[in-house]
Amino acid sequence: MSEEVFEEEEIAEKVVNINRIGKVTKGGKKIAFSALVVVGDRKGKVGFGIGKSMEVPEAIRKGIARARKRMIEVPLKGNTIPYKVVGKFGASKVVLRPASLGTGVIAGSAARSVLESVGVKDVLTKSLGSHNPVNLVKATFNGLEKIKNTIKTYRLRKGNENTQVASPEKIPEK
Repeated sequence: MSEEVFEEEEIAEKVVNINRIGKVTKGGKKIAFSALVVVGDRKGKVGFGIGKSMEVPEAIRKGIARARKRMIEVPLKGNTIPYKVVGKFGASKVVLRPASLGTGVIAGSAARSVLESVGVKDVLTKSLGSHNPVNLVKATFNGLEKIKNTIKTYRLRKGNENTQVASPEKIPEK
């Protein structure tokens, strides 16, 4: 028998928010917890998940499991994103702008955790509308997915999906 060794890629896990949920029943109050978790390898892959349970550690574990299942790849340009993009979800809107080297991650807590998990080191963000952490994380993911979709569309229009994009910042914005 041959032993197969799989290298577990280093995935960082960050708990963004924990909510206490109270449900009033005939027998009294039932308390449960909801955990919003972001995971990423800091090399362009990131995912988020929401776990719910009667105990906090179990909710976090469920959130991590869901986040690992829903990871997406984000194309990066060095330490930043290729171009400006706006992500929307519900009443939240997040504007993501590339920044020069050494700027750092200028973002609120929810967007910061997503951007640090994906591996972005220099970016400017502005959150508009609702500041609900769940909606902000989903809006940030929406913006990151738009980057992915735009570059994929550009390559398809060029005629070859495997074509290397020399400078993604020259891709016209919507």
